[in-house]
Amino acid sequence: MTDMVYGSSPSRVVDPILPRWWRSIDRWSLTAVFALFGIGLLLGLAASVPLAQRNGLDGFYYVKRQAFFGTIGLAVMLGVSMMPPLMIRRLGVLGFLGAFAALAVLPVIGTDFGKGAVRWISFGFASVQPSEFLKPGFIVLTAWLMAAAQEVNGPRGKSMSFLITFIVVLLLALQPDFGQAALIIFGWSVVYFIAGAPMILIGTVIGMVGAGAMFAYENSEHFARRINGFLSPDIDPRTQIGYATNAIQEGGFFGVGVGEGQVKWSLPDAHTDFIIAVAAEEYGLLLVLCIIGLYATIVVLSLFRLMRERDPFIRLAGSGLACIFAVQAMVNMGVAVRLLPSKGMTLPFVSYGGSSLIAAGITVGMLLALTRTRPQGQIGEILFRRGR
Repeated sequence: MTDMVYGSSPSRVVDPILPRWWRSIDRWSLTAVFALFGIGLLLGLAASVPLAQRNGLDGFYYVKRQAFFGTIGLAVMLGVSMMPPLMIRRLGVLGFLGAFAALAVLPVIGTDFGKGAVRWISFGFASVQPSEFLKPGFIVLTAWLMAAAQEVNGPRGKSMSFLITFIVVLLLALQPDFGQAALIIFGWSVVYFIAGAPMILIGTVIGMVGAGAMFAYENSEHFARRINGFLSPDIDPRTQIGYATNAIQEGGFFGVGVGEGQVKWSLPDAHTDFIIAVAAEEYGLLLVLCIIGLYATIVVLSLFRLMRERDPFIRLAGSGLACIFAVQAMVNMGVAVRLLPSKGMTLPFVSYGGSSLIAAGITVGMLLALTRTRPQGQIGEILFRRGR
């Protein structure tokens, strides 16, 4: 009777988060990520067994660890992909601060594991590479600063982001880790370009990178050795590049057969930096093209979704995340076919490595969150209405 006289208060229907997430997520990109992880486990079964035997471990030791860390990485990716853009921004900033602090103390507590570059913090049972976790946070922070700079009376975000980039690149160069330093510069350049950077500034940055490379070549034996090896017309067949190049040539179009490859017995990093050589030798060009297609699916679909986005922060952060994800994959495969000098980068979701798998999960989780379908007018419609 009371409801008949006074009326009932309208009940708010709350859409459950999982159905809403599933309707708005880029399902093709999500499927491509799981396919890449499955391929990584398949290749790990072949590539990591010889290394485990040489180290006196169980034959599937590294595969089990890859499955464990990969499961964590995929779970993190799914959790992050459900976050709204505001939470992504907060996660990115806090993640950057934590990774930056870890990067700063590397010269004191870091280790190189005999590879000539202090990039890891070892805990005995596991190790962490701070630069892997730095990249997604850096892109989100840079995008936030540049988007804020476009607002009325906003901060000088572009200058602040340049200063942060300079400090991060300097810390990475001291390790030395010139590959990750170049990736940071590339990511910053992409975000700045989309935010409206003048071409003169872009040219200045390119000139500074060239000057920095020349300085590193003259003063870093580690850097000079890799550049000289890349520029040499002759390939030493006993080096990792030599083994990888030969394996790719032997694989041909269809590969030599599952388990029949020989490069995994010679390459110490067959399960990490040069896993694409194992794929090319045993499964041939067909699997390599499939892997490239999966990466292209994630990146191209994400960029197409971002083209319709009206929020400047989402456009900048999403584009930067998609581009560094794509370039890291391109660099890894480019090194294996000797198109680029050796960089020490993993192949996201495919290579072995706990830090790489979890950081890739964070990166793509942020990208999926930022490219989710949201109730908004198309940017083309906004421009059309303004023109009338």
